Amino acid sequence: MADIKVLSTHAVEEVLRELGPSFECASGARLVIDYDPANALKRKIEDGAVLDVAIVTRPVIDALAGRGKIDRDSCTDIGRSGLGIAVRKGAARPDVVSTEAFKRALLAARSVVRSREGTSGLYFETLLTRLGIASAMTGKIVLGGSGRIAELVARGEADMAVQQIPELLPVEGVDFAGPLPDELQLYTVFSAGVSAGCKVKDMAMAFIDALAAPDSSALFKSKGLERVPH
Repeated sequence: MADIKVLSTHAVEEVLRELGPSFECASGARLVIDYDPANALKRKIEDGAVLDVAIVTRPVIDALAGRGKIDRDSCTDIGRSGLGIAVRKGAARPDVVSTEAFKRALLAARSVVRSREGTSGLYFETLLTRLGIASAMTGKIVLGGSGRIAELVARGEADMAVQQIPELLPVEGVDFAGPLPDELQLYTVFSAGVSAGCKVKDMAMAFIDALAAPDSSALFKSKGLERVPH
């Protein structure tokens, strides 16, 4: 049985949890998956991490392909997601349908957790400045580590979490309050690519093809992701 070493962003973790076993059964391969934010994976790969497939944001995979770490011809967009808000289960769900309502919800929260170096967290930091409330939010922002930062909300360590929707939906103990308003939304495209040093390229590409297959679209949607418009 061949191993396929996958380095993946957390945003597609729930998709891989369901799709992975069926691919393994059909292919005879075994998926060995490690998860981290895309920027952390970029550093690992640039530093020589051994892998067969990377699943990261489009800008990161383009950068890795430019450095010869990923086979550019293999790079495939598999889905995209927006950012959303989660609160503790049973708490009043804030109104976040408009920019002004979203601002009021942030200002009313005692604490808001964002990822330290994930795409969502870095964007949210700039968004506070764009909304003119960066100073007012000083002292309210909690920096989460790698993974599902809404777990801090479930534990009562923050009132609200801002992250990719697929990373909020699976967390027990929180309620999904909704996506960011359209005018503030950031869609992140996630792409998969085969490592330039991969020794099982045909099998690795078959795995990427399975992720991109039309019949997996419903699974992606159920996990908070959507196909990339073309």
